Amino acid sequence: MPNLHKLGILETLRKRFGEVHKISGSESLFKIGDDAARVYFRYSKVHPHGRTFFGLREVDLRQLEGHNAFLCFVLDDGFAPLFVPYGDFEEIFRNAQTASDGQYKVQLLSRNDGLELYVARQGRFNVEGYVGLEPIERSLNSALLREAHNLTHPQVQTLLAGIGHFKKYDVYVPEHDACKLDWSLTGQFALRGSIPAGFGQVQGILSEIDVIWIARGGEAIEGLFEVEHTTTVYSGLLRFNDILLTDPKVSRFSIVSNETRRALFSRQLFRPTFRKSGLAELTSFLEYSNVLDWHMRVAKGDTRGLNGDIYEGRSV
Repeated sequence: MPNLHKLGILETLRKRFGEVHKISGSESLFKIGDDAARVYFRYSKVHPHGRTFFGLREVDLRQLEGHNAFLCFVLDDGFAPLFVPYGDFEEIFRNAQTASDGQYKVQLLSRNDGLELYVARQGRFNVEGYVGLEPIERSLNSALLREAHNLTHPQVQTLLAGIGHFKKYDVYVPEHDACKLDWSLTGQFALRGSIPAGFGQVQGILSEIDVIWIARGGEAIEGLFEVEHTTTVYSGLLRFNDILLTDPKVSRFSIVSNETRRALFSRQLFRPTFRKSGLAELTSFLEYSNVLDWHMRVAKGDTRGLNGDIYEGRSV
Protein backbone atom coordinates (compact mmCIF):
# COMPACT_ATOMS: atom_id res chain seq x y z
CA MET A 1 0.00 0.00 0.00
CA PRO A 2 1.38 3.45 -0.83
CA ASN A 3 2.56 5.14 2.36
CA LEU A 4 0.62 8.29 1.49
CA HIS A 5 -2.72 6.52 1.94
CA LYS A 6 -1.88 4.41 4.98
CA LEU A 7 0.05 7.08 6.87
CA GLY A 8 -2.72 9.62 6.43
CA ILE A 9 -5.33 7.23 7.84
CA LEU A 10 -3.05 6.18 10.69
CA GLU A 11 -2.52 9.80 11.66
CA THR A 12 -6.28 10.38 11.70
CA LEU A 13 -6.77 7.29 13.89
CA ARG A 14 -4.14 8.60 16.33
CA LYS A 15 -5.84 11.98 16.58
CA ARG A 16 -9.24 10.41 17.19
CA PHE A 17 -8.45 7.35 19.32
CA GLY A 18 -4.90 7.63 20.67
CA GLU A 19 -1.75 5.63 20.02
CA VAL A 20 -1.60 3.24 17.07
CA HIS A 21 1.03 0.47 16.88
CA LYS A 22 2.06 -1.95 14.14
CA ILE A 23 1.50 -5.61 14.96
CA SER A 24 4.63 -7.74 14.65
CA GLY A 25 4.89 -9.86 11.54
CA SER A 26 2.84 -7.72 9.17
CA GLU A 27 3.15 -4.34 7.46
CA SER A 28 -0.64 -4.03 7.22
CA LEU A 29 -1.87 -4.92 10.72
CA PHE A 30 -2.19 -2.27 13.44
CA LYS A 31 -3.73 -2.02 16.90
CA ILE A 32 -5.31 1.00 18.54
CA GLY A 33 -4.33 1.74 22.13
CA ASP A 34 -4.06 -1.28 24.40
CA ASP A 35 -5.56 -3.53 21.71
CA ALA A 36 -8.92 -1.74 21.89
CA ALA A 37 -9.25 -2.39 18.16
CA ARG A 38 -7.23 -3.92 15.33
CA VAL A 39 -7.13 -2.64 11.74
CA TYR A 40 -6.03 -4.62 8.66
CA PHE A 41 -5.28 -2.28 5.73
CA ARG A 42 -6.00 -3.39 2.16
CA TYR A 43 -5.48 -1.19 -0.90
CA SER A 44 -6.68 -1.27 -4.50
CA LYS A 45 -6.47 0.89 -7.56
CA VAL A 46 -9.79 1.67 -9.21
CA HIS A 47 -9.66 -0.07 -12.58
CA PRO A 48 -11.82 0.61 -15.67
CA HIS A 49 -15.57 0.34 -15.06
CA GLY A 50 -14.96 0.98 -11.35
CA ARG A 51 -13.54 -2.47 -10.65
CA THR A 52 -11.43 -2.96 -7.53
CA PHE A 53 -9.56 -6.03 -6.31
CA PHE A 54 -8.21 -6.88 -2.87
CA GLY A 55 -6.23 -9.79 -1.50
CA LEU A 56 -6.64 -10.73 2.16
CA ARG A 57 -3.96 -13.01 3.58
CA GLU A 58 -5.28 -15.94 5.58
CA VAL A 59 -2.39 -15.62 8.04
CA ASP A 60 -3.30 -11.97 8.70
CA LEU A 61 -6.99 -12.69 9.17
CA ARG A 62 -6.11 -15.17 11.90
CA GLN A 63 -4.64 -12.32 13.94
CA LEU A 64 -8.01 -10.56 13.83
CA GLU A 65 -9.98 -13.45 15.31
CA GLY A 66 -11.35 -12.78 18.77
CA HIS A 67 -10.53 -9.07 18.61
CA ASN A 68 -12.50 -5.90 17.94
CA ALA A 69 -11.08 -5.87 14.42
CA PHE A 70 -11.69 -4.08 11.13
CA LEU A 71 -10.85 -4.61 7.49
CA CYS A 72 -9.86 -1.19 6.15
CA PHE A 73 -10.39 -0.98 2.38
CA VAL A 74 -8.63 1.97 0.75
CA LEU A 75 -9.05 3.10 -2.87
CA ASP A 76 -6.79 5.34 -4.92
CA ASP A 77 -9.60 7.63 -6.15
CA GLY A 78 -9.87 9.75 -3.00
CA PHE A 79 -13.01 8.04 -1.68
CA ALA A 80 -13.15 7.73 2.11
CA PRO A 81 -11.84 4.37 3.43
CA LEU A 82 -14.19 1.65 4.62
CA PHE A 83 -13.83 0.08 8.07
CA VAL A 84 -15.63 -3.26 7.86
CA PRO A 85 -15.97 -5.16 11.18
CA TYR A 86 -14.16 -8.46 10.70
CA GLY A 87 -16.30 -10.28 13.27
CA ASP A 88 -19.31 -9.73 11.03
CA PHE A 89 -17.59 -11.60 8.20
CA GLU A 90 -15.43 -14.12 10.03
CA GLU A 91 -17.68 -17.06 9.27
CA ILE A 92 -18.04 -15.91 5.66
CA PHE A 93 -14.29 -16.13 5.16
CA ARG A 94 -14.11 -19.38 7.08
CA ASN A 95 -16.45 -20.89 4.48
CA ALA A 96 -14.68 -19.27 1.52
CA GLN A 97 -11.64 -20.67 -0.30
CA THR A 98 -8.27 -19.02 -0.70
CA ALA A 99 -6.47 -18.69 -4.02
CA SER A 100 -3.21 -20.52 -4.65
CA ASP A 101 -1.28 -17.65 -3.02
CA GLY A 102 -3.12 -18.12 0.28
CA GLN A 103 -5.24 -14.99 -0.11
CA TYR A 104 -8.98 -14.45 -0.21
CA LYS A 105 -9.85 -12.44 -3.31
CA VAL A 106 -12.63 -9.89 -2.80
CA GLN A 107 -14.01 -6.93 -4.72
CA LEU A 108 -15.78 -3.70 -3.90
CA LEU A 109 -18.64 -3.13 -6.32
CA SER A 110 -19.84 0.43 -6.74
CA ARG A 111 -23.42 0.95 -7.85
CA ASN A 112 -25.36 4.15 -8.39
CA ASP A 113 -27.10 3.72 -5.04
CA GLY A 114 -24.84 1.47 -3.03
CA LEU A 115 -21.42 -0.01 -2.30
CA GLU A 116 -21.09 -3.78 -1.92
CA LEU A 117 -18.38 -6.21 -0.89
CA TYR A 118 -18.26 -9.33 -3.06
CA VAL A 119 -16.71 -12.53 -1.73
CA ALA A 120 -16.60 -15.27 -4.35
CA ARG A 121 -19.27 -17.96 -3.82
CA GLN A 122 -20.29 -16.33 -0.55
CA GLY A 123 -22.34 -13.43 -1.85
CA ARG A 124 -22.61 -9.67 -1.95
CA PHE A 125 -22.83 -7.63 1.23
CA ASN A 126 -23.90 -4.01 1.46
CA VAL A 127 -21.13 -1.95 3.07
CA GLU A 128 -22.53 1.56 2.68
CA GLY A 129 -22.69 1.99 6.45
CA TYR A 130 -18.99 1.25 6.88
CA VAL A 131 -17.64 4.41 5.22
CA GLY A 132 -15.44 6.52 7.51
CA LEU A 133 -14.66 6.16 11.22
CA GLU A 134 -18.21 5.62 12.50
CA PRO A 135 -17.87 1.79 12.64
CA ILE A 136 -14.86 2.03 14.97
CA GLU A 137 -16.56 4.67 17.10
CA ARG A 138 -19.65 2.51 17.28
CA SER A 139 -17.63 -0.53 18.34
CA LEU A 140 -16.25 1.44 21.26
CA ASN A 141 -19.65 2.79 22.30
CA SER A 142 -21.90 0.11 23.79
CA ALA A 143 -24.88 2.47 23.87
CA LEU A 144 -24.76 2.85 20.10
CA LEU A 145 -24.42 -0.90 19.69
CA ARG A 146 -27.55 -1.48 21.77
CA GLU A 147 -29.36 1.11 19.69
CA ALA A 148 -28.70 -0.89 16.52
CA HIS A 149 -29.49 -4.26 18.09
CA ASN A 150 -32.79 -3.06 19.51
CA LEU A 151 -34.24 -1.74 16.26
CA THR A 152 -37.72 -3.11 15.59
CA HIS A 153 -39.01 -4.32 12.22
CA PRO A 154 -41.00 -1.08 11.61
CA GLN A 155 -38.01 1.04 12.61
CA VAL A 156 -35.78 -0.73 10.08
CA GLN A 157 -38.47 -0.20 7.43
CA THR A 158 -38.58 3.49 8.37
CA LEU A 159 -34.83 3.91 8.00
CA LEU A 160 -34.78 2.11 4.63
CA ALA A 161 -37.67 4.24 3.43
CA GLY A 162 -35.82 7.35 4.60
CA ILE A 163 -32.63 6.37 2.76
CA GLY A 164 -34.64 5.87 -0.43
CA HIS A 165 -36.32 9.25 0.00
CA PHE A 166 -32.99 11.02 0.54
CA LYS A 167 -31.73 9.33 -2.63
CA LYS A 168 -34.74 10.82 -4.45
CA TYR A 169 -36.68 7.62 -5.07
CA ASP A 170 -40.39 7.15 -4.63
CA VAL A 171 -40.88 4.72 -1.75
CA TYR A 172 -43.52 2.03 -1.30
CA VAL A 173 -44.26 0.33 2.02
CA PRO A 174 -47.18 -2.12 2.39
CA GLU A 175 -50.31 -0.36 3.64
CA HIS A 176 -50.57 -2.50 6.77
CA ASP A 177 -46.98 -1.52 7.67
CA ALA A 178 -47.10 2.17 6.71
CA CYS A 179 -49.13 3.06 9.79
CA LYS A 180 -46.45 1.49 12.04
CA LEU A 181 -43.48 3.48 10.71
CA ASP A 182 -41.50 5.43 13.31
CA TRP A 183 -41.30 8.95 11.92
CA SER A 184 -39.17 10.07 14.85
CA LEU A 185 -36.24 8.44 13.00
CA THR A 186 -36.52 10.41 9.77
CA GLY A 187 -38.38 13.42 8.43
CA GLN A 188 -41.89 12.35 7.40
CA PHE A 189 -42.63 12.26 3.68
CA ALA A 190 -45.38 10.94 1.43
CA LEU A 191 -45.17 7.27 0.52
CA ARG A 192 -46.20 5.93 -2.83
CA GLY A 193 -49.63 4.36 -2.56
CA SER A 194 -49.24 1.52 -5.08
CA ILE A 195 -46.67 -0.85 -6.50
CA PRO A 196 -45.30 -0.15 -10.00
CA ALA A 197 -47.40 -1.09 -12.99
CA GLY A 198 -46.48 -3.99 -15.25
CA PHE A 199 -45.93 -6.67 -12.61
CA GLY A 200 -49.30 -8.37 -12.74
CA GLN A 201 -47.92 -11.92 -12.35
CA VAL A 202 -46.25 -11.07 -9.04
CA GLN A 203 -48.47 -8.23 -7.88
CA GLY A 204 -49.38 -10.03 -4.67
CA ILE A 205 -45.73 -10.74 -3.85
CA LEU A 206 -44.58 -7.20 -4.58
CA SER A 207 -47.34 -5.68 -2.49
CA GLU A 208 -45.92 -7.49 0.57
CA ILE A 209 -42.25 -6.54 0.07
CA ASP A 210 -41.16 -4.51 3.11
CA VAL A 211 -39.66 -1.55 1.22
CA ILE A 212 -39.48 -0.80 -2.51
CA TRP A 213 -37.47 2.01 -4.08
CA ILE A 214 -39.01 3.20 -7.36
CA ALA A 215 -37.68 5.66 -9.95
CA ARG A 216 -39.26 8.98 -9.06
CA GLY A 217 -42.33 9.61 -11.18
CA GLY A 218 -41.87 6.30 -13.03
CA GLU A 219 -42.51 2.57 -12.77
CA ALA A 220 -38.98 1.12 -12.72
CA ILE A 221 -38.04 -0.77 -9.56
CA GLU A 222 -34.68 0.40 -8.22
CA GLY A 223 -34.47 -1.67 -5.03
CA LEU A 224 -36.32 -4.35 -3.08
CA PHE A 225 -35.72 -4.84 0.65
CA GLU A 226 -36.99 -7.67 2.83
CA VAL A 227 -36.51 -7.22 6.58
CA GLU A 228 -36.07 -10.70 8.02
CA HIS A 229 -36.57 -9.80 11.68
CA THR A 230 -38.15 -13.08 12.79
CA THR A 231 -39.08 -14.73 9.49
CA THR A 232 -36.74 -17.04 7.60
CA VAL A 233 -34.13 -15.72 5.17
CA TYR A 234 -35.15 -18.45 2.72
CA SER A 235 -38.71 -17.15 2.41
CA GLY A 236 -37.46 -13.70 1.43
CA LEU A 237 -35.13 -15.19 -1.18
CA LEU A 238 -38.00 -17.18 -2.67
CA ARG A 239 -40.06 -14.01 -3.07
CA PHE A 240 -37.14 -12.29 -4.73
CA ASN A 241 -36.62 -15.26 -7.03
CA ASP A 242 -40.24 -15.19 -8.22
CA ILE A 243 -39.90 -11.48 -9.02
CA LEU A 244 -36.58 -11.94 -10.84
CA LEU A 245 -37.95 -14.77 -12.97
CA THR A 246 -40.91 -12.58 -13.90
CA ASP A 247 -38.90 -9.45 -14.69
CA PRO A 248 -35.11 -9.85 -15.11
CA LYS A 249 -34.73 -6.04 -15.31
CA VAL A 250 -35.02 -5.86 -11.51
CA SER A 251 -31.43 -6.06 -10.34
CA ARG A 252 -31.22 -4.87 -6.71
CA PHE A 253 -32.37 -7.24 -3.98
CA SER A 254 -31.43 -6.90 -0.31
CA ILE A 255 -32.06 -9.15 2.68
CA VAL A 256 -31.96 -7.00 5.83
CA SER A 257 -31.36 -8.65 9.19
CA ASN A 258 -29.08 -8.75 12.23
CA GLU A 259 -25.46 -9.82 12.01
CA THR A 260 -26.13 -13.31 13.39
CA ARG A 261 -27.91 -14.20 10.13
CA ARG A 262 -25.17 -13.14 7.72
CA ALA A 263 -23.67 -16.62 7.40
CA LEU A 264 -27.14 -18.18 7.12
CA PHE A 265 -27.88 -15.78 4.27
CA SER A 266 -24.75 -16.91 2.45
CA ARG A 267 -25.61 -20.60 2.83
CA GLN A 268 -29.19 -20.15 1.64
CA LEU A 269 -28.27 -17.83 -1.23
CA PHE A 270 -26.07 -20.35 -2.98
CA ARG A 271 -28.66 -23.10 -3.25
CA PRO A 272 -28.72 -24.44 -6.83
CA THR A 273 -32.07 -22.82 -7.61
CA PHE A 274 -30.80 -19.31 -6.77
CA ARG A 275 -27.52 -19.85 -8.62
CA LYS A 276 -29.36 -21.00 -11.74
CA SER A 277 -31.80 -18.08 -11.73
CA GLY A 278 -28.99 -15.55 -11.20
CA LEU A 279 -30.40 -14.31 -7.89
CA ALA A 280 -27.22 -15.33 -6.06
CA GLU A 281 -25.26 -12.67 -7.96
CA LEU A 282 -27.85 -9.92 -7.46
CA THR A 283 -28.76 -10.15 -3.78
CA SER A 284 -26.87 -8.44 -1.00
CA PHE A 285 -27.04 -8.66 2.79
CA LEU A 286 -27.66 -5.48 4.78
CA GLU A 287 -27.21 -5.53 8.56
CA TYR A 288 -29.24 -3.40 10.98
CA SER A 289 -26.36 -1.24 12.26
CA ASN A 290 -25.32 -0.75 8.62
CA VAL A 291 -28.81 0.61 7.89
CA LEU A 292 -28.55 2.96 10.86
CA ASP A 293 -25.13 4.28 9.80
CA TRP A 294 -26.18 4.61 6.17
CA HIS A 295 -29.27 6.61 7.11
CA MET A 296 -27.28 8.89 9.44
CA ARG A 297 -24.85 9.68 6.65
CA VAL A 298 -27.31 10.33 3.82
CA ALA A 299 -29.55 12.35 6.17
CA LYS A 300 -26.77 14.83 6.79
CA GLY A 301 -25.50 14.70 3.21
CA ASP A 302 -22.09 13.63 4.44
CA THR A 303 -19.60 13.13 1.61
CA ARG A 304 -16.60 14.15 3.70
CA GLY A 305 -13.50 12.12 4.32
CA LEU A 306 -11.51 11.52 7.46
CA ASN A 307 -9.93 14.97 7.55
CA GLY A 308 -12.96 16.96 6.49
CA ASP A 309 -11.99 16.98 2.81
CA ILE A 310 -14.63 16.48 0.16
CA TYR A 311 -14.18 13.17 -1.65
CA GLU A 312 -15.10 13.46 -5.32
CA GLY A 313 -15.99 10.86 -7.92
CA ARG A 314 -18.20 8.56 -5.88
CA SER A 315 -21.49 9.20 -4.15
CA VAL A 316 -22.49 7.92 -0.74
